[in-house]
Amino acid sequence: MSSASTAFPLLTATAVLPAVGAIATAAVPAARRTAAKWLALLFSLATLVLAAIVFVRFEPGGDRYQLTESHAWIADFGVRYELGVDGIGVALIALTAVLMPFIILAGWHDADPLESDSRRWRPTQGFFALILMVEAMVILSFEATDVFLFYILFEAMLIPMYFLIGGFGDRAAPAGRAAAAAGGTEENAAAQRSYAAVKFLLYNLVGGLIMLAAVIGLYVVAGSFSLSEIAEARASGSLEMATTTERLLFLGFFFAFAVKAPLWPLHTWLPNAMGEATAPVAVLITAVVDKVGTFAMLRFCLQLFPEASKWATPAILVLALISIVYGALLAVGQRDIKRLIAYASISHFGFIVLGIFAMTSQGQSGATLYMVNHGLSTAALMLVAGFLISRRGSRLIADYGGVQKVAPVLAGTFLIGSLATLSLPGLAPFVSEFLVLVGTFAAYPVAGIVATLGIVLAALYSLVLYQRTMTGPVKLEVREMPDLKARELAVVAPLIALLILLGVFPKPLTEIVNPAVEHTMSDVQKKDPRPEVEAAK
Repeated sequence: MSSASTAFPLLTATAVLPAVGAIATAAVPAARRTAAKWLALLFSLATLVLAAIVFVRFEPGGDRYQLTESHAWIADFGVRYELGVDGIGVALIALTAVLMPFIILAGWHDADPLESDSRRWRPTQGFFALILMVEAMVILSFEATDVFLFYILFEAMLIPMYFLIGGFGDRAAPAGRAAAAAGGTEENAAAQRSYAAVKFLLYNLVGGLIMLAAVIGLYVVAGSFSLSEIAEARASGSLEMATTTERLLFLGFFFAFAVKAPLWPLHTWLPNAMGEATAPVAVLITAVVDKVGTFAMLRFCLQLFPEASKWATPAILVLALISIVYGALLAVGQRDIKRLIAYASISHFGFIVLGIFAMTSQGQSGATLYMVNHGLSTAALMLVAGFLISRRGSRLIADYGGVQKVAPVLAGTFLIGSLATLSLPGLAPFVSEFLVLVGTFAAYPVAGIVATLGIVLAALYSLVLYQRTMTGPVKLEVREMPDLKARELAVVAPLIALLILLGVFPKPLTEIVNPAVEHTMSDVQKKDPRPEVEAAK
């Protein structure tokens, strides 16, 4: 029996709980900073419990959208509050809920008052409240099946992210010795954070405004914002779009999602944002928020505009390949640890988009798994890098060396995070990257061959990063560097355990993802290409 709907609004509760937690955390008195931290952590753990219930309640062989909710919202404009999850949405809700407690624990002291200047106050309550608010909006965006509701969430999450980037920047030297040589000051650092936050906001707002025009155009053509109603009308033939109209609407949606993803050449905001944000906020950006863009390509672009998606596939595959190679090449040349991870993420997002638009079941399953596994691997690497940077006070790779001799546990966890980034067999990202490449090669052999260059470059930038920071003679400045503490181990150890578990046993994810991928393949009326075997003579 399918659990297509439920009397209890489980999906709403999963999104509302962190929103309530954000309000409660913000309301904690200013002097009770520790209480605010614990409250935020408890709400994130409670959200994780609800997400686990959603995961368990979801039936892979059931209806396409399950645990559905539908209520009138703005009736005069045909806008409804409609929620539902497929296997892809369930996997990404689980990823978001799993990462949030670790993000909060990792940022435990990131918003404490600055001891060096008693006049500066970093509002701890606001920092954790903003993180919980982002969680609420991201989860609800994975659940929304009304296009207008999704658009509201897609744009609204920019506001808390803007304040997290611009108001709570990294305390490490923006560019190590280079900043010092240039007479870098706290004012200059604040200006760089502000620039990164504004750039993030402007890029995503422009993409959102273009999407708004496409959303309105879709309503004019279809007369509804309901994803299921529009899809059913298209499948039954009662709704027909002119070729030019469908392509223009597709481009409006895809542009916004490509900015969020981020896909070359709309990626330039990401290195600035991740470089200037604290490490937990950087994880929030690339491991959680950016997944909304690639998720929406599957849910909206392919389902609403199947013919236009196939029409645009060659160009999108080229952009994805450029992202893979370009991001990896720039990662190789980086001197800043956090910017290196940012450019590596651009390369990885190229693999995700490649898998989506390869239009094969292996490619799309791999792309979905890649979203989850990239979130886990990037979180592990970036958070350990954040712990490293907080000890030395610099993001420059050249300011480190020999760390493994003085902090072996930190170095060991950094190594595992680096190996996951290069998709080492036995770790979770390998499974997803392998599926993406197999699916791509089956349909587009040349694209599959070019994409393998990203694997070679990933090995280069990951291992060179480890070699230059962790091995060699011990630098004077790191001789007294402490190893990971209990709180930091509590952040990193579960992430590493998940990377290993999903690397050797990905079945829990593939079981719920594969049926959703079959529905998406049906939307675009594509079948996996069969290998041509020469008949035996």
